[in-house]
Amino acid sequence: MSIAGSSFLIGLPGSGKSTVGRQLARRLVLPFFDSDQVIEQRLGCSIREFFEREGEARFRDIEASVIDELTNGPAAVVSTGGGAVLRPENRTHLNERGTAFYLKSTPEELFRRLRHDRNRPLLQVDDPLQRLRDLYEVRDPLYRQVAHFIVETGRPSVATLVNMIVMQLEVGGAAPPAPASGGPQ
Repeated sequence: MSIAGSSFLIGLPGSGKSTVGRQLARRLVLPFFDSDQVIEQRLGCSIREFFEREGEARFRDIEASVIDELTNGPAAVVSTGGGAVLRPENRTHLNERGTAFYLKSTPEELFRRLRHDRNRPLLQVDDPLQRLRDLYEVRDPLYRQVAHFIVETGRPSVATLVNMIVMQLEVGGAAPPAPASGGPQ
C-alpha cells in the first residue's frame, strides 16, 4: 500500500508513537523515522544526557530543526517526541505537511506503561503520575490543535491501532483502499 503523503504520530511519552509508527510504516511501505532517535544520532548522546547538560530550551531548538527536516522530506511515517508540539513552528509543520494522528492515552494508562522507565527525562521526578497529569493538561489542547485524527490508545493492540490509522487514511483519501484479497498484507 502506498499513500500520498506523510503520517505524523504525536502524543504524550509512552503513548505508542514509536511502536505504532514502525508497524504503520511497514504496512504502508514507507520509511520510518523516530524524531528522538534522529536527534540522539545527531547529538551523539542520549536525550536525557543532553537535557541534563544543556537544558530543555536547547533541546527544543534541535528538535524543531529535526521536525522541520523530517516533515519536509519525502513521504514517511514520523513519530515525534512528546513535547514536539510545544513549539508553534512544529505544530504548523506537523499539521500542514502531512496527516497528524494524536495517539491519545490517559495519564493513568501512561503511568502503568512507564512506571519503570528511567530513560525519559521529564518523568524522573518524585511523582511521575502527577507529572504525566500536568503534561497532559498542557499538551492535550496542543495535540488536538495539530491532529487531523485522534486515536484512543487505551487497550487496543498495536495491530488494531495501525488498522484504525490506515482506515482513517483511506477514508480521508490519503491512501488507496487495501486490496480485497484475504491474503496477508
